[in-house]
Amino acid sequence: MPANNERLDRVVLEARRNAELREQGYRAQALKLFPWVCGRCARSFDHANLQLLEVHHKNNNHHHNPPDGSNWELLCTYCHENEHAKLKDLEGRHDGGAATPVSTFNPFADLKAKLAAKKSG
Repeated sequence: MPANNERLDRVVLEARRNAELREQGYRAQALKLFPWVCGRCARSFDHANLQLLEVHHKNNNHHHNPPDGSNWELLCTYCHENEHAKLKDLEGRHDGGAATPVSTFNPFADLKAKLAAKKSG
């Protein structure tokens, strides 16, 4: 049995070390600095659903992690995905992000005339 105790001790020690390393990561730091609320939709989080709260880098540089959290904001998974989708949309445009012109096509433009012709015809 002593061999099993030694193995268990090693597993527990490794788990504690891994937890300490995670605590040093920017997500753990952000969760300590900020309230567990999405910065966009204001959804609140607790330990049961905390995995749905993500750290967004405001300047989109994942290597810029100041310890004061000035480049981070907490966003729910859905709002975080939306932020990155907006960025991809802008990068994919060839017009420098200018808005496309509004369509002037109206499929019902002469509907009244067509209905009147149908009634009389």
